[in-house]
This record gives sequence, C-alpha cells and structure tokens, in this order.
Amino acid sequence: MKYYIDITLLPDAEANLGFLWQKVYQQVHLALVENKIAENQSAIAVSFPKYRDKQFPLGDKLRLFANEQIQLEQLDIGRWLNRLTDYSHYTSIKQVPTSIKQYACFKRKQVDTNIHRLAKRRAQRKGETLEQALTHLEGFSDKETKLPFINMHSLTTENQFRFFIEQIVSDKSEAGDFNCYGLSKKGNIPLF
Repeated sequence: MKYYIDITLLPDAEANLGFLWQKVYQQVHLALVENKIAENQSAIAVSFPKYRDKQFPLGDKLRLFANEQIQLEQLDIGRWLNRLTDYSHYTSIKQVPTSIKQYACFKRKQVDTNIHRLAKRRAQRKGETLEQALTHLEGFSDKETKLPFINMHSLTTENQFRFFIEQIVSDKSEAGDFNCYGLSKKGNIPLF
C-alpha cells in the first residue's frame, strides 16, 4: 500500500466517539461496497492508527490505504462523509512513508457474547441443565470480548451488531485480499 488518507473524528458534547465511529465507519463501508473490485473485495484497506488508545479503544483516527492514488481519488471519501463534516476531517491523499518498520493486519473477530444463547446451546449439546451451563460459562467475558468494537447497523437485516476488530502486528509486509470493510484475514498494511 503506497497511498493513504487520514480521517479524524471530532467528538463534541452532542456526539461522542462511539457514535461517530458508527456513523463514519458505516459510510466508509458503503463507499467500499460501491467501489468494490470483486464480490466482497476492495482495493482499499483500513487501519486504526490509534488502536488500543487510552482515551478510546479505537482512537479518533481511521486511515484508508490503496496501492494507487487513483483508487483513493475514485473512492471520493468526501462525498461519503458529506453529512458528517462537523464531526470528521479528512486529509488529502499522501504517500506512505518509506521508512516503515512495522505492519498490521486488521481483521474482524466474530464473538458470540450472548451468554444465555451460549448456555442454551451448551445445555442441549452436553445434556446439562441451563443452570449448570450458566455456571460453566461464568466469567465468560475474557480477552476476546475486550477487543475494540464499533456498533454497526446492518442495512440488509436491520439488526444492530458489535463489529469487533483485532490487530496483529508484524515486522514484514504480507499481501492479502481486503473485504468491503477494508479488513483482511492475513494481508497487512504499514503501521505508522
């Protein structure tokens, strides 16, 4: 990835960072869907430069990457963020620095956090009572549920869901496909 655009979220008393992440990331997702290069495949990748920030788990910045400048120009992120100009700012297209030492893979981590649904499934599978299954699952909220997430709204199903994001840091670049959320299962992008 050779080019990037930074999007900075600007919270205020009316709109906190969680709310802004939901709105901005939804628009970025729609832009990536509109500009996809194949079924659920995007030429644009996303990064969270302030991942695990002390103020907010995802920080206040989203970075869009592309191999070619024209891909970011065609995305026209300003059109997609037009309704959010009071709450976001995006930069012009810039070149990725040449002195990159680390790379990161950002991927979605699906976590089933409904403890009662998990307990029901376990009870049926193991022949336990619901109380036994609940006891076994006590303290379930472990490291996976501590991952940063964005509350998303599915336009297809009309459901709300938590979109958990995991970061894996590496010393070398690895190619991979990116989906229409800008994430990848193995491809990584410059970390700076």
